[in-house]
Amino acid sequence: MTRSVFTKVFMYYIALGFVCFFLIVSGGSYLVELRLEEHTVQELQKEVTHIANHESFDQLVSSDTMKYFGRPLKEIADFQNASIWITAADGEILFDTANREELPKPSDVLDTASRLSQEGAYEIGTFHDCFSSKHLTVVSAIIRGTGIKGYVFLHYPMQQIYNDRSTFQEVLVFMFLLLYGAAILLILLYRSRIHKPLQQIVNGASEFGNGNLSYKIPIKTDDEMGYLANSLNYMADKLNRNGEYQRRFISNVSHDFRSPLTSIKGYVQAMLDGTIPHELQEKYLKIIAYESERLEKLTRSLLALNDLDIKKRLMHVHRFDINETLRTTAATFEGSCAKRNIQLVLYLTGKELFVRADMEQIQQVIYNLLDNALKFSNNNSSIVLETTEKNGKVFVSVKDHGSGIPKEKISRIWERFYKLDTSRGKDRLGTGLGLSIVKEIINAHGQNINVISTEGVGTEFIFTLEKAK
Repeated sequence: MTRSVFTKVFMYYIALGFVCFFLIVSGGSYLVELRLEEHTVQELQKEVTHIANHESFDQLVSSDTMKYFGRPLKEIADFQNASIWITAADGEILFDTANREELPKPSDVLDTASRLSQEGAYEIGTFHDCFSSKHLTVVSAIIRGTGIKGYVFLHYPMQQIYNDRSTFQEVLVFMFLLLYGAAILLILLYRSRIHKPLQQIVNGASEFGNGNLSYKIPIKTDDEMGYLANSLNYMADKLNRNGEYQRRFISNVSHDFRSPLTSIKGYVQAMLDGTIPHELQEKYLKIIAYESERLEKLTRSLLALNDLDIKKRLMHVHRFDINETLRTTAATFEGSCAKRNIQLVLYLTGKELFVRADMEQIQQVIYNLLDNALKFSNNNSSIVLETTEKNGKVFVSVKDHGSGIPKEKISRIWERFYKLDTSRGKDRLGTGLGLSIVKEIINAHGQNINVISTEGVGTEFIFTLEKAK
């Protein structure tokens, strides 16, 4: 009797399991897809609205102006794995991130834009046979003043939603089967709870061994397995950040190798061809010796980096005369300045002015700022170096009389590899690392650096240092 009842209950349980499984596969799939579609529409509409409202479109929306916005739009499209169109008010497609050869007629585009530019509106299809598969399309009008200047289209492939649906469905099915199986055999649950985390840890160790240090072992439990996974994730993160720091440092140091080597080469060549008279050679030999010493110090810093922690920076803080450092560093630019009739002017507070900092790194800061000033200075102008002291701080200023920096670009000059329009500079071969190096060094000292610039007038960089007692 007991066995018969158990069998019936077991059969009912099996039948209920199949029914639940069917509901999860069919009904769950539909609900998940519907929710994913709603969520995707909301996110895409936020994106196109943000693009349409961007200040860049304060200018006339035309094919001539769109070339300046192509790169950021392409990056957004690549991130979304979608296509972005910018159209004129009449529906003409001015820019397509996918660069398709065959595009729909402007009238069709305008008709769709008129229908979909309302809040919450979207369309799923091939968009007038432009795409080979179904895409979810959202539109936002570019409105300036009281008129429509154009439209922003975002075409998102439905296949991605289908893939996400399948992923969610697989998760639901997995969870159901796991729970369902747990009611049948507790030992299988125990085995699953032990085997699966171990496999994830093994996969994580394999990823780490292959160099993928950004991989995260997806174990968040509070038991020994979770502790082991967290420890391995922490180790990989430390190694990854340390590696990134070293790569950034090597990139920065490589940039600083180039300038002294160019200086040394120039002065040596000038001596060889007789440009520098014999009676002046001693002066420039000292400059060459100084630059050679700086290269040697940079090399030592690079080699010593292997012994540093990610949160520490190789700094040898000591007391030195910032005025003398300015004089010595400025002397290395005399030849370059003379070629363009640029005068180096030094306004130094006192004969000596002592600060506490890493002299080698501050030399890098001054060198990079002078190099930057020289690039953007006008011929027959001047570069002013000045030191002042106030409230226990020493202020060092490097000011040029050159092309200046546009107001809208000042906030970006500290970015790695960012360069202003090459037509403004005298050196078109710069890497865009000089000012980022300056920023990193000053921040490492716990000090501040500011920039004051006016287009057509010049630029002034001012940084602070701790005054030595």
